[in-house]
Formats: sequence, structure tokens, C-alpha cells
Amino acid sequence: MHPPYATIATPAPDDSTAATDASSRSWPAPAKLNLFLHVIGRRPDGYHLLQTVFQFLDFADELDFHIRQDSRINLSSNYHHIEPDQDLIVRAARRLQEFSGSKRGVDITIRKQLPFGGGLGGGSSNAATTLVALNLLWGLGLEETQLATIGLQLGADVPVFVHGQAAWAEGVGEKLTPIKLPEPWFLVANPGITVATAKIFNAPDLTRTTPAITIRDFLSGAAVHNDCETVVRKVHPEIANLLNWMEETAPARLTGTGACGFSAYATREQATATLALIPDPWWGFVAPGRNRSPLLDKLERVQLGRAG
Repeated sequence: MHPPYATIATPAPDDSTAATDASSRSWPAPAKLNLFLHVIGRRPDGYHLLQTVFQFLDFADELDFHIRQDSRINLSSNYHHIEPDQDLIVRAARRLQEFSGSKRGVDITIRKQLPFGGGLGGGSSNAATTLVALNLLWGLGLEETQLATIGLQLGADVPVFVHGQAAWAEGVGEKLTPIKLPEPWFLVANPGITVATAKIFNAPDLTRTTPAITIRDFLSGAAVHNDCETVVRKVHPEIANLLNWMEETAPARLTGTGACGFSAYATREQATATLALIPDPWWGFVAPGRNRSPLLDKLERVQLGRAG
């Protein structure tokens, strides 16, 4: 059960070197979950100080990259409400060009599965996959830390997708410490709406004084929550209804600022059984949690293939 995106438009033939090998195709841009989200303060510039834990899902958008010998960057997508120049994919590719001085270009096709405004990090993940893939396909040889620095200019969540490890995060979400977590099966559900992150973080009744905890506190089972959930439930009653329905079967929590809720299950069968009961027009999917991003798996396979 997936969001109803339109058919992907096929790019017109051009003068690119149109690589069709496995190194150019099916680069994943996986979803993330915020297993909790505490707002512990606010900086003078208005950005919120957070504590959260990121874990990846084995459920992703997919991007294809066909390298060009000119410097043009083209994007073909199965969504139409974002101008290409404003899309994080195009912005990431251009930032990488500027940083590296590369004169090469690329035709990118995205097959989007992750919902917009769902709290799954889709746009940030798309940007990170673009940086990681083009660093290899353009032959730039940049370090992971350099890619993360470029990514942070595009969004606070981009670095965790670049590094590709489940992480404890602080600051505005960019101070990352790798962490090992159980990898259950997750049911992720969406009521068919989007949530504007800025609206939630600017809400006057958002709690911004949750006491800080430590990684050890979290791993020892300290009570955690999502500070944004109370505001989101009030602003979007559809999400409150969704979370209440999910909680009839298993504990449920909002990821990020929403709109998706998630529940953890011990087995795929348990999660799938609940998904089968989801009422229309809600939709959802089941996927395993991953401490290592599928993006790193793809990168490793391509590197090994080229070395062989």
C-alpha cells in the first residue's frame, strides 16, 4: 500500500554517456524513523536543540544516475509539485559540482515511494544518495565527512543519511554518535496528509524544555517520547485518529514532525496482519529496521564490482 504517485516521465535522449550498468541504477534513498524526539532548548537563531535517535528502514525511494559529459543536471520524477531547481536532489548535485569543481553533469530519475511531509526524511535521504552516488560516479574521491558537510548546508538530517549508521543525534540533529539497536519489523502508517515541519516547530505550545538524557539512559530503557506529537495531534486530528488506531494493537509514536506513525513488531507476520486492517484512505507499509543504511550496502556492491 503506497502513495499514488504518477507515472515516471522518461528523459528524452541526449548527448550523455548514458551508463546502463548496475553502478548507475537503483541507488536507494531509505526512510528513517525518529525513535524519539526531545526538544531540550532553542538557540538564539531560532533553531531547536534536539535529542533523537535515527534508525533506517529497508524501504526507500530509488534513483538512477546517467552521467553526462556536459555540466547539465536534469531530473525526471513521478511527482510534479516541486520545481526541479528547488528539489533537494538537484540542489545536492549542484552543491557537489560547486564544491568539487566537476564539469560533469547527470540525468537523474527518481522513483519515489516515501511520502512528502511524512517525517521519514525523504527529501534529505534523496539529497544524501545524490551526494554519495555522484561522488563515486563522477570520480571525485571526496571523504564521507566532506559529503556530510555539504549535506548539512541542505538540511540538518542529510548528514545521518550520508554516514549511513543508526545514530544518537544532538544539536539541531547534526551531532551524531553511532548506536546499535534492535532491528524489529516496523509498521509505518500515514493518514494521507502532509505536515509542515516549520509550523510544528513554531507552535507556541511546543515543549522546548525537556530535560536532556544520555545514551546510556536511552539504552537502559529511560522513558522517551516525541515532543512534537502533542502539537501534531492538536493541529491534525487525522493523525491523532491514526495513532489511536495503531495503539489498539501496539505502542505507536510519531516520527519527526509527522505525518507518519510507527509501531514495532517482533515479526513481519505480526506487522503485516495489522497493516491488512488499515482503513481507507490511510495507507502504510511494513519494513525491517536497519542500523546500517541500504545506501551503504549499494555503495559497497558498486565499489566491489568496479574493483573486480
